[in-house]
Amino acid sequence: MIRSMTGYGSASGTSGNLELEIEVRAVNNRYLDTSVRMPRRFLFAEDALKKRVGQEVARGKVDLFINVDASGDQDVEIALNEPLAAAYVTALGQIADRFDLARDTTAMQIAKLPDVLSVERPETDNDAFAQDLIAVLDEALKSFNTMRQAEGEKLCGDITGRLDQIETLTNQVEALSPQTVIAYRQKLEQRMAEVLENTQIEESRILTEAALFADRVAVDEEITRLRSHISQLRDMLKTGGTVGRKIDFLLQEFGREANTIGSKCQDLEIGKIVIDLKAEIEKIREQVQNIE
Repeated sequence: MIRSMTGYGSASGTSGNLELEIEVRAVNNRYLDTSVRMPRRFLFAEDALKKRVGQEVARGKVDLFINVDASGDQDVEIALNEPLAAAYVTALGQIADRFDLARDTTAMQIAKLPDVLSVERPETDNDAFAQDLIAVLDEALKSFNTMRQAEGEKLCGDITGRLDQIETLTNQVEALSPQTVIAYRQKLEQRMAEVLENTQIEESRILTEAALFADRVAVDEEITRLRSHISQLRDMLKTGGTVGRKIDFLLQEFGREANTIGSKCQDLEIGKIVIDLKAEIEKIREQVQNIE
């Protein structure tokens, strides 16, 4: 089954006393582009996260949002830099004396000064944390892929319906093409009769001219190739996988055949059909931009 490039998934879990939350979001992109937003102290796990995403996603702009809640960590300690705090107190006292100010500095004010207090946490087991993070990411990717597959089914249904319409239009062109030659022969006979009036018109001359015209406007090869492209695209949709770019290239061939048919057939009715044909091809091309 084909999958859309757009999707969303989330999951939560734990690593020791740390609470983990991961969100996965993706939009269309020509190639795979993964970005990770997480606390700086855990950036050592970034490469492992990107690698895991690459195993599940082939194309798209993927954003990972990772939140780590350490409020439940009981081993956190607050350390006081006493020499620095004493230096701040002394300096503030000197300022008060120099400018005849009240010595009303509070402990909270001192604590807010740079580097007076620092948070000390126990060392993190990087490997264990990364494994726990990957486990939560796997759960998020499951829901993410479920959404992408559901969207892919809708895309597949829409494209299949438009392929049916393209096939119907192709059949109409095939049916009308011989009538174009017949109409041309009738017009040719009429014009030659008007020019030559009572003179007998040579049948061989009419046949030769009609045959040349028929060869010039023949679209049998284009119709055959167009049907082959339709069959290939249906097979791609059934096979699934990472087929977005392949389908995009195939649609270029669809467009070439439609353009050739339009340039060869000067018939007004066929011209209208070719316009509808191009419109359906373009609508499929728009949908394919969402396919992985």
